[in-house]
Amino acid sequence: MSNGVVIVGAGHAGVQAAASLREEGYDGPVLLLGDENELPYHKPPLSKTFIKDVEAKPQPLRGETFYGGNAIDFRPGLRAERIDLGGRRLELAGGGTLPFDHLVLATGSRPRLLPLPGSDLAGVLSLRSIGDARLIRELSGAAGEVVILGGGFIGLEIAATLTLGGRKVTVVEAVDRLLGRAVAPAIGSHVRQRLEAMGVRILTGTTVARLEGENGHVIAAITASGERLAAQMVIIGIGVVPNVELAEAAGIAVANGIKIDGQMRTSVPQVLAVGDVANYRHWFTGGDVRLESVQNATDQARLAARTIVGRADSYAAVPWFWSDIGDMKLQMVGLTSGSDQTVVVGEPDENKFSIYHYGGDRLIGVESINKPADHMLGRKMLGAGFSPSLEVAVGGPDALKAALAAYQQKQAAE
Repeated sequence: MSNGVVIVGAGHAGVQAAASLREEGYDGPVLLLGDENELPYHKPPLSKTFIKDVEAKPQPLRGETFYGGNAIDFRPGLRAERIDLGGRRLELAGGGTLPFDHLVLATGSRPRLLPLPGSDLAGVLSLRSIGDARLIRELSGAAGEVVILGGGFIGLEIAATLTLGGRKVTVVEAVDRLLGRAVAPAIGSHVRQRLEAMGVRILTGTTVARLEGENGHVIAAITASGERLAAQMVIIGIGVVPNVELAEAAGIAVANGIKIDGQMRTSVPQVLAVGDVANYRHWFTGGDVRLESVQNATDQARLAARTIVGRADSYAAVPWFWSDIGDMKLQMVGLTSGSDQTVVVGEPDENKFSIYHYGGDRLIGVESINKPADHMLGRKMLGAGFSPSLEVAVGGPDALKAALAAYQQKQAAE
């Protein structure tokens, strides 16, 4: 009798892996383990609509009837403790084991800790789960002043949301610009300008030395220069750490995540890894990457299911990302770390523009603010393997659409 597939992690990647197994015709047992006592939910809204609206409910990834209707054994509130590779079974915290033919690790990541004096005070939080979001929402009702440590996507999304809700928010970023690891300097500068116009105070090139408390609750953040930033809530958003411990203890190869091949297999072929925790050699850049996005999680999960049923492809999805920060919808496609030339198209003063990134004469990515059509065009171009010249990119969307159509006609003819 088949022991089936056990999936550890009930986020976007884990739920999609379970769904895709059934879509691919897999008829063995499928067990989906989640360590939260929640129906699996969408995470992106947590930093936006959820924390500002006391009536907001979690948005389920799938309806409750989906799991039973597709013979997916969803088990919430369970934590995997050890992988027994020799016995092909998963040991659970508190006792019990689950045998498997294949194991899918969709263990995700967790917020990076900041070892600051005072970081254990009440009111010092990170955002990763629905429980975190509920606590932020609850505490923000009595927090007129909030300090956010970290100028990345999560920190800035929360900053905009809480500012629009009437809080006085200060963002503290250690490096000299916002979104430094993620976007072009021009995008980071634009985001800063819009946030400051909303009333967010932003301190770049600044670190916090300690947190000050009173009666066990945070009341201020003290910068390295000695400035006192009053705060009834401090939110730490300085990045995440992949949850590799389960794999590492079993002897599965890890390096900034769990190492996988182009079919989502780890160094142990019966064990696959997908989503935030997976590190792989990217087909487009030739470098090793670990991507934290819903798109990457779901695309990898679909491929993992095909691998399990014997229809494996090589992973070649075009990466794309998004963030909603105040009145800015920031969308990115491609990986722009090798960019050496850029073309700006649109009107930054109108809060609507795109930046086309080139590595040499090759288009490698597009970043857009409030230009969803440009984003979709970028996805089509990179997906087709089409790289327009810089001169065509300067001509804007109409010129790019015409050039893409001509390229696709030529490809079809050949």
